Amino acid sequence: MSDTYLIGKKTFDSRLIVGSGKYKSFEETRAATIAAAAEMITVAVRRVNITDASKPSLLEHLADIPNLTILPNTAGCYSLEDCLRTARLAREAGVGDFVKIEVIADEKTLFPDNEKTVEACRILSKEGFVCMTYITDDPVTAKKCEDAGAAAVMPLASPIGSGLGIQNPYNLMIIVEQSKVPVIVDAGVGTASDATKCLELGATAVLTNSALAHAKDPVAMARAMKLGVEAGRLAYLAGRMEKKLYANASSPINGLIS
Repeated sequence: MSDTYLIGKKTFDSRLIVGSGKYKSFEETRAATIAAAAEMITVAVRRVNITDASKPSLLEHLADIPNLTILPNTAGCYSLEDCLRTARLAREAGVGDFVKIEVIADEKTLFPDNEKTVEACRILSKEGFVCMTYITDDPVTAKKCEDAGAAAVMPLASPIGSGLGIQNPYNLMIIVEQSKVPVIVDAGVGTASDATKCLELGATAVLTNSALAHAKDPVAMARAMKLGVEAGRLAYLAGRMEKKLYANASSPINGLIS
């Protein structure tokens, strides 16, 4: 049964999006991306060479992976102006119209600046970008992003790179319930069970980078994440049983012979 989703006008099958940073080599990045069966990978425009053909390029190692969309992000931007400039640079370099908007508010926590993120989304969406906004797990900000033209909202599960997993499932559930665009849980995923939980809560997809790149075996963890996402989505579609305070026998007692 087909179970696809749209971001902008593009259809995706895989519900696991991966990042490209922190790996030991471009070859390891490529191998993990393939093992994850990812159809989208984030690339930090300010940190990865996408313009100088004379230098090694990550994009060369990803070019022949089928159905892989490059998602430039504005990681490392602390101002609205830097964010806008970085997104425009990526498009001018020929990467495409997709962009993950990141405007960081604090160097220690790396929490996003929600206000500037919403404004960047408003400006870039009017310029034809397919905006995916990285935000805190705040339902109000998620709605503002959607109203500003976001093609997807990307609330964090916990601080980026922390591996703490979901810290506030209830906020994520509210965001999922209210959103008319895909909800992609981004940041804080530590292992496959975290990814499963995100999908069980109804998230459209999950994005992870550190959990793969910092694993002892990144390629094996990428496979585990793929399976975790698939399990979580299937469980969500199946519908979990109702939670009950007291025990309920698995075998019915009606008809028992005394």
